[in-house]
Amino acid sequence: MRVQNQQVFVLEDEPDIGRMLCRTLDQHGYRSELFLRAADFQRRMRTRQPTLCIVDLGLPDEDGLQVVRDVQSRYGTPVIIVTGRGGVLDRIIGLELGADDYVVKPFDPREVVARVGAVLRRAGRPADSNNGNCSDLAKFGDWVFDFDRHVLTAGDGREIDLSAAEAQLLQVMVRQPNRILSRESLLGLQAADDRSPFDRSIDVRISRLRQKVEPDPRRPQVIKTVYGAGYMFTASVEWVAKGG
Repeated sequence: MRVQNQQVFVLEDEPDIGRMLCRTLDQHGYRSELFLRAADFQRRMRTRQPTLCIVDLGLPDEDGLQVVRDVQSRYGTPVIIVTGRGGVLDRIIGLELGADDYVVKPFDPREVVARVGAVLRRAGRPADSNNGNCSDLAKFGDWVFDFDRHVLTAGDGREIDLSAAEAQLLQVMVRQPNRILSRESLLGLQAADDRSPFDRSIDVRISRLRQKVEPDPRRPQVIKTVYGAGYMFTASVEWVAKGG
């Protein structure tokens, strides 16, 4: 089973458990990254979105359920909750917030790995295939998008540089094609201190992206406005591994 392109973020405040889980994920071919605090996890999510997140509810700096809600609303990334809270109510709340699965401590890390594969298959991101990780290239229309380099390459070889903010916004959109993304969820990509309810920076970035990817920015066909709801990336996306 080829899973080397699948990255899993593990948010677990108990270092021993987190390291054990990451070690088992790595042994099964995943690329894991451990976070002990929600703040560090959220900061990393703003620059790189993984294939799946494993989130512990009992965090020292934030309610894990709020973290799950944020991951789902902002990024649409599959989430597995791993926690010592075994109550039925906690499970129901977690699943209603968008978690894809729920594992109660103590657990066998091999079970969690098996659940990771099952969740990715249900989410349409099979563990043995390539479905758009941050190290891959996204092909849409006449463009190839390299997130790591913040570069768009046209069919004629011409390269267009993107700002870090533009690349981050485009990365979220190409990972969720044909899905309405609200201004609020896209605004959430910014650090909390940099946003306000009246912030128009997302609209400015959308306009700049349209100038770069649309044949006619005045009549956008790639990034469409869904009035009263947000924006939608409508182009078909093909993911290609670098060097592939």
